[in-house]
Amino acid sequence: MSHAGIILAIFTAAVAAWLFGGIYYTSLSGPWLRAQGKTLEQCKAEQAAKSGIAKAAPFILVFVGELIMAWAIYGITLHMNMFNVRDGILIGAGCWLGFVLTTITANNAFAGRKPMLSVIDSIAWLGALLIIGAIIGWFGA
Repeated sequence: MSHAGIILAIFTAAVAAWLFGGIYYTSLSGPWLRAQGKTLEQCKAEQAAKSGIAKAAPFILVFVGELIMAWAIYGITLHMNMFNVRDGILIGAGCWLGFVLTTITANNAFAGRKPMLSVIDSIAWLGALLIIGAIIGWFGA
């Protein structure tokens, strides 16, 4: 694959994962807020107190993170020569299980957060990594 093709694959995977996250969290906003121990009114008040850049920062950080994840999954698929949708999904699932699920669960446990927050957030990252892996695998080498 050309350099431009690699960049396109990584960017496409990150955009798709980011859009998935937006849809996922929008559909689960109520349970997510309850898992955070917050009400919608509290969340709205917190957002109203933030500047425009502070409101946008989490969305930008997630997208940058997904770009990095897509780049890393591309590197793994390249080194393992596993460029197809199935293999990409397996690599995404393995990265989620080995790194993301474990980290989210540990961080939330030490912070005393509700277990449901770990469930909701972990599933979101599983979806993102499966999407990234599938798209990277689909684009090929």
